[in-house]
Amino acid sequence: MLEVNPTFEAQNVAGFVAYAKANPGKLGVGSPSAGTPPYLCVELLKMMAGIDIVHVPYVGENQLVTDLLGAQLMAGVGGISSGIGHIKAGKLRALGVATAAPVAELPGVPTIGDTIPGFEASGWSGIVAPKNTPKDVIDKLAAAIGTIQADPKFKERLSDFGAPLFALSPAEFGKFIVEETAKWGKVVKFAGLKPQ
Repeated sequence: MLEVNPTFEAQNVAGFVAYAKANPGKLGVGSPSAGTPPYLCVELLKMMAGIDIVHVPYVGENQLVTDLLGAQLMAGVGGISSGIGHIKAGKLRALGVATAAPVAELPGVPTIGDTIPGFEASGWSGIVAPKNTPKDVIDKLAAAIGTIQADPKFKERLSDFGAPLFALSPAEFGKFIVEETAKWGKVVKFAGLKPQ
């Protein structure tokens, strides 16, 4: 999500973009380290909104959140789980979530895509197997994973972290990985990232 210190003047994503365009090269936006999903989300935001912001990568999210809380940094992109408690307590303000749909745990917070059409940058996790794993083994694994995903306690725990359930069939997940690889490859080229 795109989150800000409550003293930052922008009240929504449109205001954030307008501020960045009015102050090119002056707004610092933090994220966890290079190569992480939030880091790439900042680069996607720069690319799609056409804004010149100073990307401030942190070693991890803890220091990013600390600097947002202390107003050493006005804006950042981080995982929902690291900031949700501070947002609910009014110590940080969420301008928008990077997911395709609003997040139930953050009522009233729109998606960034509501302002920047087509913007979507969700973190996700999945389970994969070697390329030539037999179909019956894949089916057995998928069934077991589906059972876990259907467990109300598992869903509740995900919800506590602001993480929506992401359930796809093996074929859908394979297609999704191909699409995500192409999308983020463009962002990596835009950002000029190199292997480290």
